[in-house]
Amino acid sequence: MPQCCLFEHYQKDFLLYERVLKQKIKDTHKIYSLHEPQVYCIGKGKDHKQYEYGSKASIASTAKGNLIVGVVSHEQNLHDSHTLPEILHHVETSRGKAAKQAVCDRGYRGKREVNGTQIVLPGRALKRDTRYQRDKKRKQCRRRAAIEPIIGHLKSDYRMARNYLKGAIGDRINLLMAATAWNLKQWLLAIFWFFFPWRKLQASLIL
Repeated sequence: MPQCCLFEHYQKDFLLYERVLKQKIKDTHKIYSLHEPQVYCIGKGKDHKQYEYGSKASIASTAKGNLIVGVVSHEQNLHDSHTLPEILHHVETSRGKAAKQAVCDRGYRGKREVNGTQIVLPGRALKRDTRYQRDKKRKQCRRRAAIEPIIGHLKSDYRMARNYLKGAIGDRINLLMAATAWNLKQWLLAIFWFFFPWRKLQASLIL
C-alpha cells in the first residue's frame, strides 16, 4: 500500500482479519461475523436449536399485567445469574422503585437476593411450609412461565429475532423498540376492551 496513512486507517480491520485466520475450533471468544464482531455463540440447550448467534437479552415483565418494565442487551455472554443486577437496576429506573421479588427460572440459580430484591426460584417445598405457603410458591413459579410467549412474540412479531441495526448500540435500540411496541399494543388493547366490552364477550363465544 502507498504510504499515505492507509495502514493506520485500516489497522483495526487488519488485526480483526488476522485474528479470524488464526482462531481454532475450540478457541474461546471467537469471531463469528466480520461486520458484527461483538456477536457471540449462546448455548440454548434445546434439541431443535442448540445454539444461537447474537447478543443475550434480559426481559422483565410485571407479574399480572404482562407489561415489560425492563430490558437489557448484554455485550458479553454472561451467566443468567450475573445478568440480574443490571436488569433489576433498569427495572428500578423505569418504575421509580425497586422490585421486592423477582421470580426466575432455574437458570438463574446461584443468588437469593440482589440489591434488596428477593430472587424466587422453583424448587421443592419445605417441610415447615404450610399449605397456603406451598400453593403461593407454586402459583408464583407457574406465573413466571407467562414471559416465555412474550419473548416468542417479540422475536416473531416485533423483529427481535434478527436485528438490522449496527453494533452493540443497535442491539439495545432494537430491543427497546420491540419492548415499546409490545407495551403500546397492550395499552391499546386495554383501552379497546374498556370501551367495547361486548366485543370481548362476542369473541369468547365464537366457536
